[in-house]
Amino acid sequence: MNSPSSPWFNSPGSANDQWDHFEQLVVIDHADFFDDVSPIAGARAPGRLDVMGGVADYSGSMVLEMPLAEAACVAWQWRTDRKLRVRSLLKGASAGEFLSAVFSLDDLLTSDGYLRTPSEVHQRLTGNVETRWAAYIVGCYYVMLSAYTQFSQGKVDSRVGELGANILLSSSVPLGAGVSSSAAIEVATMHALNEAAGIHPSDMTLAAWCQRVENTIVGAPCGIMDQVTSALGLEDNLLVLQCQPHNLIGYQRTPPGWKFVGIDSRVKHSVGGSAYTEARVGAFMGLKIIQLESGGKPKQNYLCQLSHEEFSAYSDLVPEVVTGEEFGRLYGILPDTVTSVDLETTYYPRACAEHPILENERVKHLFGMMQIASARHIENSAPLDSGGLASRPDVEILLRAGKLMYAAHESYSQRLKLGSPETDLIVKLVANRGSAMGLYGAKITGGGAGGTVAILCDATCGDYELALQQVCSEYHRQTGVSPTTFCGSSPGAVSFGARHIIRG
Repeated sequence: MNSPSSPWFNSPGSANDQWDHFEQLVVIDHADFFDDVSPIAGARAPGRLDVMGGVADYSGSMVLEMPLAEAACVAWQWRTDRKLRVRSLLKGASAGEFLSAVFSLDDLLTSDGYLRTPSEVHQRLTGNVETRWAAYIVGCYYVMLSAYTQFSQGKVDSRVGELGANILLSSSVPLGAGVSSSAAIEVATMHALNEAAGIHPSDMTLAAWCQRVENTIVGAPCGIMDQVTSALGLEDNLLVLQCQPHNLIGYQRTPPGWKFVGIDSRVKHSVGGSAYTEARVGAFMGLKIIQLESGGKPKQNYLCQLSHEEFSAYSDLVPEVVTGEEFGRLYGILPDTVTSVDLETTYYPRACAEHPILENERVKHLFGMMQIASARHIENSAPLDSGGLASRPDVEILLRAGKLMYAAHESYSQRLKLGSPETDLIVKLVANRGSAMGLYGAKITGGGAGGTVAILCDATCGDYELALQQVCSEYHRQTGVSPTTFCGSSPGAVSFGARHIIRG
C-alpha cells in the first residue's frame, strides 16, 4: 500500500528506522540545541487506532486499541540552570523549521522548593496561546516531581527537582486526527524523562502519570486508554484494556487475513472540545441519577459495571434532556473528577449513559469474534509441510464484526452527537464498496467529532487496496480535502525501550 501510484498511502517506516532518523536530528541537525555536557536520553511512543471502545473508556468499558506505526520521539538532556527549553520539529520540516518555548522550573515550583498547585501550573503553562502546546511536555516533569513529594509535605526531592532541561520533540502522529497525538507526546516525554532521571515506575504508573498530565495540567478530560496503548502496546496486536481504572486483560493478535486501517478525515478533533466534554458530563449525569435511584449501583463510578438489561430498569428515570442548572438543583454534584456541569448547557444524559454500556458489550463481542477467528484459522490452515497458503478469513465472522463497527459509528452520532459529515461520508463510501471488495466495517474513532475512521478489511481480498484508494479518491473529490491513512503498527514505548543517544 505504499506504491507511487497510491498517493494516499505513505508509511513512516519501521520503529527502528524512525529512531535512527531521530538520532541523526539530535546529533547533527539540532546539535546546537543540546548545549550542556549532560547525557541525552530518549524514547519513542506511537499513536493509536481506536478499533472499538472509544469514548466509553471513562465509563469503565473494555477497549480494543492498536498502536500505530506513526510515533513521537523525544530527547531529554539535563541542564544546570532552571530553564526548560522545548523545541518541537514540524512534520517534514527542515532543520530550521520548528516551534520553541522556554519555561522555568519556577513555573512548577515555589522559590523554596515546594510544588505549585496543578491549577497554578496549568495557568502558567497554557496561559500563552503560542506556547501552550509545550504543556504536554513540561507537564510531564511536574507530574513526575509530584510523585516524589509524598514524604516531604509537598517539597520536591532535591535529587530530581533542581535542574532544567533541553527537550526535543519530533512526531509523525498528526495533531487533531483522533489517533492520540497527545498521548504519544506525553508517553515519549515521560519515558525519556524517567530514563534521564534514573526513575523506573511500573508500566501502568507511567501511563497513569501521562493521563494526569492531560487531565490536570493540559486540562483535557481524556480517559486512560490512549496513554496505556502508547506505553504498553505491542506491534500488530490489539491491546485489550478494561478501564476500571486500567486493568490490562492482555493482547489480541490481529487474526490472519484481518487488517485494521485508519482514514483521517482531516477534520480536527479535540478531547478538550465542548462536544466531547458534554458527552462525558452527560454520561456521569446518568451515572449519578442511577446511583441515587438504585441505592448505590454501581458501587464504583463505572457505568459499564451495568449490563444493558440492568440499565434498562433505570433508564426511564434518567431524563432525556436536562440543563446544567436543573441537574445541579435536583441531583447535586457530578461524580467525575475531571469535568463539571455548566449551568447554561443542555445535556442528554439518557443517551450519553446508554452509549458506553452498549459499547462495552460490542467490544466484548468483537473480542470474542477475533478469538474465534484466530482459532478457526488454526483449525483450517494447511499443514506447514504442504506448502499451502493461509486460508481466507471466515466471512461470516467478518460480517458480524463489521456490523458491530457500523453500530458503534451510528451510536456516536445519534446518542453522543459526536459525528461529523466528513466521517459519515467515509463510512458511507466504505459501506458502498462493502464485503465484495474486502471492506467489512467502519466507525469513527476516539473522541469523535471529526478525526479518523477505523476500517476492517479482508487483507486476502485482492480488491481491498483498490477499494481503499477509491474511498480516498472519492472523499477528496467530494470534499476537496486530501485524506491521510494509517496502515501500519509498531511497538509501544515500553516494548521499544528508552535509549541513550551518543554524540560523536
